[in-house]
Amino acid sequence: MATNYHGYVVVLALLISINLVQGRQLQDQLPAGCRKHGAFLTDFGGVGDGTTSNTNAFRTAIANLSRYASDGGAELIVPPGKWLTGSFNLTSFFTLYLHQGAVLLASEDESEWPIFPPLPSYGRGRDGPGGRYSSLIFGTNLTDVVITGGNGTIDGQGEYWWRKFKTEGLKLTRPYLIEIMHSNHVQIFNLTLLNSPSWNIHPIYSRDIIIQNITIIAPVTSPNTDGINPDSCQNVLIQDAFIVSGDDCIAVKSGWDQYGIKVGIPTKHLSIKRVTCISPYSATIALGSEMSGGIQDVRAEDITAINTESGVRIKTAVGRGGFVKDIFVKGMTLKTMKYVFWMTGNYGSHPDPGWDPKALPVITRINYQNVRAENVNMSGNLMGIDNDKFTDICISNVTIGLAEKHKKLQWNCSNVEGISSGVTPQACEKLSDKQPGKIVACPYPTNKLPIEGVKLKICSIRPNPPC
Repeated sequence: MATNYHGYVVVLALLISINLVQGRQLQDQLPAGCRKHGAFLTDFGGVGDGTTSNTNAFRTAIANLSRYASDGGAELIVPPGKWLTGSFNLTSFFTLYLHQGAVLLASEDESEWPIFPPLPSYGRGRDGPGGRYSSLIFGTNLTDVVITGGNGTIDGQGEYWWRKFKTEGLKLTRPYLIEIMHSNHVQIFNLTLLNSPSWNIHPIYSRDIIIQNITIIAPVTSPNTDGINPDSCQNVLIQDAFIVSGDDCIAVKSGWDQYGIKVGIPTKHLSIKRVTCISPYSATIALGSEMSGGIQDVRAEDITAINTESGVRIKTAVGRGGFVKDIFVKGMTLKTMKYVFWMTGNYGSHPDPGWDPKALPVITRINYQNVRAENVNMSGNLMGIDNDKFTDICISNVTIGLAEKHKKLQWNCSNVEGISSGVTPQACEKLSDKQPGKIVACPYPTNKLPIEGVKLKICSIRPNPPC
């Protein structure tokens, strides 16, 4: 199934010489989107035997290639092989390309993972109060970055980190596979990500991002292996992804309690299309729970979930502040689910005692239409907050087939208000059907987001890999 999302790479055969950093000048005119310079990891001492550390090779290669940022950019090519490495940083106007058969293996040597302070909008690490390990592939304050390949693989070898987390052997937050901060014009596509120590792809404080044709796989019992987490980001497109996860397949975030409120960078203008999720203990798409900077204008369509806890889940709590509003979901196919609709106002984890009990979230204008579900335990569990209702909820054209052993109470609603239309089983009274017998569609935007018109940078000066 996942292979359908790959194979879109277009390799342009350029009958020109390749600049291998020291030398040969590129003479011919390159098509738009190509990098002018390129090198193989092996040019910097890389060894793809699965046991030799390539951390210094990656760092040296990227440092050298960064010189070409103002001269047409550069590309680092990782040939087939198993390339053991710790964390390394990317540079601007740069492409990291993993050939088919290339596997990046994350090192289990903690000395190869730099330690960073907590993120400003979180105030502490997610696994503990201290700092955090750098991600395997990291970048900050970058412009025009591409991480791609011929369906090359990034394997986080997460078992080492999961074991330490479960035995409370960690003092710092586990690394992610890919994290890009304070950056713009980022593209991540045509890759397979396996066994991340924690979150897989985490763009934060960034904009103009495309994540496409991605397969993400981790054991469904692995802790916090979220698939894709856009966090305080704007103008983002996620499409054609297959995700098997121990946590939310996609988690939309914007900071945690007072820290997220202070930073105040929302996630907005996010499009999610053609995503398939398997996650028995979490959501297909989660909004929150860290949403204190706000989440607005999220559009999701053609979403499939199989053996997953819930479809789209809103998670928030007293103390979060912020907002989740203008959420549009159209076309979900769900099979074997605990819940179809789930909203939670009591997701009460906090970074420290400094959170403000008067900081109430605003949850409003939440729209779902065209949902088909089967083998479902409970249709809807919608729980707002006392004196802080979730408002303007719209659910239309929904058919839910129940599991043999389903909940007797199919809709549990409190502190919510809105409407429903053409929903089976019939929604709760707080979402009353204003026009029985007639299906009235919930709103969905007709315009496109700017990011949806951006093309992938699939041009390259890539030759065959060295023998």
